[in-house]
Amino acid sequence: MNHKLPAKPGRVSIKTIDMHTGGEPLRVVIDGYPEIKGNSVLERRQYVREHLDHFRRALMWEPRGHRDMYGCLVVPPNDKGAAFGVIFMHNEGYSTMCGHATIALGRLATLLGWVSDKRFAMDAPCGRLEIEVSDHSVSFIGVPSFVLHTDQQVTLNTGQIIKFDIAYGGAFYAYVQMDESKLALVPNNYNQLKSLGGQIKQAIIQSKLPINHPYEADLSFLYGVILIGGPISPGVDSRNVCVFAEQEVDRCPTGSGVMGRLALHYQQQSLKLKESIRIESIVGSIFSGQIVETTHFGPHQAIIPKVSGNASITGEHIFHIDEDDLFKYGFIL
Repeated sequence: MNHKLPAKPGRVSIKTIDMHTGGEPLRVVIDGYPEIKGNSVLERRQYVREHLDHFRRALMWEPRGHRDMYGCLVVPPNDKGAAFGVIFMHNEGYSTMCGHATIALGRLATLLGWVSDKRFAMDAPCGRLEIEVSDHSVSFIGVPSFVLHTDQQVTLNTGQIIKFDIAYGGAFYAYVQMDESKLALVPNNYNQLKSLGGQIKQAIIQSKLPINHPYEADLSFLYGVILIGGPISPGVDSRNVCVFAEQEVDRCPTGSGVMGRLALHYQQQSLKLKESIRIESIVGSIFSGQIVETTHFGPHQAIIPKVSGNASITGEHIFHIDEDDLFKYGFIL
């Protein structure tokens, strides 16, 4: 029985390796993407956003993906100090940092022989990340992370007043304590949590609260909302749920969100230098975070974070994009 598809004129075929980190998907593009022009990761991110975004939609959106799909493009590094660079993508566009993708790429790079050492660097849009891979976990040292705003509040269309802080961990997040809320951070409340996170994000954006990266205008935007509650599983310090991009809900504890949380906890004096915290996700997967050192980043007192987790491969795919396919560039509901 023949299992090979016949060739078709005009077809674009893109090969991926799919993974998950703590339940959060990652679609790694291996081959078939058009040339991505630029001299740095940030320039290449801008290029794909302006010229190749239809391929993101084809791979992230239905029918090849789904509303909560996440992916990345492996690109050249900014210089010889890193093994490779990465552009992150999701249902809305292109993020500046992604911890779960960094962990997955650390595992994949060693499996595929992209690197000869289990310690190496990777260039993300937000900066250089130092990765260390072991048999049972992957850790990375993140970019300087800092608190931007504290003790803020917005009023939702429902009249509910939400208090929040904003911190940066490669991307900017609003952090909301849910301890006094009756809305538990559990899968049964998935739709309510997604809606709440989306409402909070839009309310903060509409408030015109300034969110500025000290060096890169391209990083100066609110990426998501992290709802924080008490732990459910034993041996864990807390649980959080991240709602990001266009109301995507992170299945893992959100590596970049953990980076920002570490900065926030350090400023609140609830976490000290070299101390660790274990944070679980809505599905119970766990990342650990540690403050490695303190530093300054522009005008901000900052910390250097370390985040650890693990990733697994779920499959290999060859996606075909045919010219006569009504949904060749996907759709989203």
